[in-house]
Amino acid sequence: MTKPITLKDIARETGVHVSTVSRALDNDSRHFLTPEVVERVRKAADEMGYRRNRMASSLRTKKTMTIGLLIPDITNTLFPPIVRGLERVLEEAGYASIIVNTDDLADRESRLINVLLERGVDGIVDAAASQDEARLKIVEKQGLPIVTVNRQVGNSSIPSVVNDDTEGVRLALHHLYEAGHRKIAHIAGPQKLSTSIARLEAFNSETKKLGLDLPTSAMAMSAHFDEDEGQRCTGELLDQDWKCTAILCANDRLALGAIAEIRRRGLSCPEDISVTGFNDIPFLDLIPPGLTTIRVQQEAIGRLAAELLLKMIKDKTATVPRTTILPVQLIERGSVAPPRIR
Repeated sequence: MTKPITLKDIARETGVHVSTVSRALDNDSRHFLTPEVVERVRKAADEMGYRRNRMASSLRTKKTMTIGLLIPDITNTLFPPIVRGLERVLEEAGYASIIVNTDDLADRESRLINVLLERGVDGIVDAAASQDEARLKIVEKQGLPIVTVNRQVGNSSIPSVVNDDTEGVRLALHHLYEAGHRKIAHIAGPQKLSTSIARLEAFNSETKKLGLDLPTSAMAMSAHFDEDEGQRCTGELLDQDWKCTAILCANDRLALGAIAEIRRRGLSCPEDISVTGFNDIPFLDLIPPGLTTIRVQQEAIGRLAAELLLKMIKDKTATVPRTTILPVQLIERGSVAPPRIR
């Protein structure tokens, strides 16, 4: 059996001290050495087939070099770009991520958080947080760094990186208004989530500013951010006497469900009813008629969350912003047209 390559072997090969080899192979301490020495040591380590013993390193440093990442729905195409942004930063810093899927279920989330803690992760990025997250607050009190992405946790001090939900709804609503729509319905997201709450509040506020006198029946509340709920809520809106000419949806999957229900009833989008989404998930431009939506910075939100988390891991007293809000952009496609009398 071949003996594992050690730091001493690399030191002997490169003619430097063992401590120099250790520093050169450590992302946090290689800056103490010249780039030439770092390059020479790392090249020798690669050629010799050196593999770092993470278990031994964890016992010495009290770090596992792993990050826990909670995703609410792994089938939602919003999240892969966020994960990519996270992993690009984490990998460069020498960290690996453990991804778990909560299905937006509180019990499952609690169990998976415990699994991550048992694995000894150095920090958690939570994309599945709800408004009432006692579980995360307990973890925070234990001193484990946490950052939420795409969502916030009530009045907690847990840092978050989110999109400008208010501005996104304002852009979509004004786009519909400028197209001539005055009977605009809204399919809201689950009200246990900060994104849903913020987007519903923005819809109510902006419709008042525009002078739109909408009935309470102009709003349908979804239980989940998915196509089935988009269809169900659209059915509720279309079954009532008040007839909308446009539907502003709290996310793209709800909007795709809305378009499916409109077609199922023999109507068309946008000729009969215009529809807008939120997030700009992949492939929307390939699905007729092309969904008008709000583009969020999916990869950037992951990257910034990872940078915040690493800063907190390196210095537990570091000051980080409680909320980082990223700008959004209106993407105009074919699902919005001027209203016509039906």
